[in-house]
Amino acid sequence: MQILCFLRSTMSLFDDEDLLYEEDKMGMKVTSGTVVLQKGANNLIGISIGGGAPHCPCLFVVQVFDDTPAGKDGTLESGDEIVGVNNKNVKGGNKTDVAHLIQESEGEVMIKYNKLHAEPKQGKTLDIILKKVKHRLVEHISSSTADTLGLSRAILCNDGLVRRLEHLERTEDFYRGLVEHTKNVLKSIYRVAHIQKDFGDTFASIGVREPQPRASDVFTKFGNIHRQLEKNAFDFIVAVRPMLKDLGTYLNKAIPDTKQTIKKYADVKFEYLSYCLKVKEMDDEEVCAAQLHEPLYRVETGNYEYRLVLRCRQDARRRFGKIRADVMVKLELLDQKHVQHCVAQRWCQDGRVLHDFTECDAIYQCVFPTYLQLQKLLAGFEKYYAENVKEFKDMENPEEDDEDEWEENELNVPLGIDVVATVQATNDPFSMPLADPLDTFSGNSQEDGEDAKLLDF
Repeated sequence: MQILCFLRSTMSLFDDEDLLYEEDKMGMKVTSGTVVLQKGANNLIGISIGGGAPHCPCLFVVQVFDDTPAGKDGTLESGDEIVGVNNKNVKGGNKTDVAHLIQESEGEVMIKYNKLHAEPKQGKTLDIILKKVKHRLVEHISSSTADTLGLSRAILCNDGLVRRLEHLERTEDFYRGLVEHTKNVLKSIYRVAHIQKDFGDTFASIGVREPQPRASDVFTKFGNIHRQLEKNAFDFIVAVRPMLKDLGTYLNKAIPDTKQTIKKYADVKFEYLSYCLKVKEMDDEEVCAAQLHEPLYRVETGNYEYRLVLRCRQDARRRFGKIRADVMVKLELLDQKHVQHCVAQRWCQDGRVLHDFTECDAIYQCVFPTYLQLQKLLAGFEKYYAENVKEFKDMENPEEDDEDEWEENELNVPLGIDVVATVQATNDPFSMPLADPLDTFSGNSQEDGEDAKLLDF
């Protein structure tokens, strides 16, 4: 008799459904509540539902979509259990029936729910950390290589931020090259300035030693012009140096700050993708178990582990969307600053170059052309040639004719002869050709009616 009573009590224990489907909440708290949602234009409230009969005793929210009545309200979250729709109990029901109840409602829907209070740290398991590391490694591997190695991963489709990041890399390379080029230009201008100073000192020294007053004045002025060019070169360096500093600020502060934000964005993105991959793996596990007619323990006990991962995925997605918006704003501002910065710096540099060249051209216009008479040159040259050059050539090469002697010694003019010349400026003051000292130039001696000779220095 005692054995029969024991068997009856044991059978009644197994018939109790509350004991068979006791929910395993994994230490998480659950609170009840009610929310009324206005339906959207598509007769939807913006949630997806999972769980329910015949495998899971709980109906829960899988995802809350953005820009929908449920998303804007913010009361329902992923993982929350739905226990009633319009005062009708749906506990243990089928998700298809619940969807029909929501669609049949007009205007608004009242939903009773059990809020799941989950800690994100509780869902960040070792598996999520390993998936996060795997996504970080796969980020630098091509898709074909990852598929060959059998590395499963989650990816973002139509991610426009990837192109923006590539544009940032090109911008950084552009600024690094621009800074290096500007440094080289300033170094070259610095060396040219010292060469101009040496030219100026040399021409000034020639002007001091030149016995002809007009030629001495021309050489002195020409030396002063080169010294002025040296001063202009140093003024250009002083004016352009702040541009180099601004470029360095953009390159060494603005871009690294944006990269630091992108680094945080990448960390949040990999975490979000890890949760997405975890959800996909758990879904596949449930499908395989249902096909084999072997229900999972976590599914039969309320699927709280899956709901915890859903909540963690929603939180990661929220943080990912926020930091993604910050990165997009920073990249947009950085791009605008790049355009304005380049234009302003180019105007500064080009304007300074134009100013210096205009000033140098004005200085040259004040001195050139300079006209000097060559009347005494011919007489002195013929006398010197007759007395010295011809006699010397006859002693050394008596067989050569006078014409060859003239060609070889026509520029050997002694320092004591009164040199009178016409210095003609050209468009490029640094590329003035040397002219034949005996070329005839007329039209500048109308008062005395005498011819003049042209000599370009």
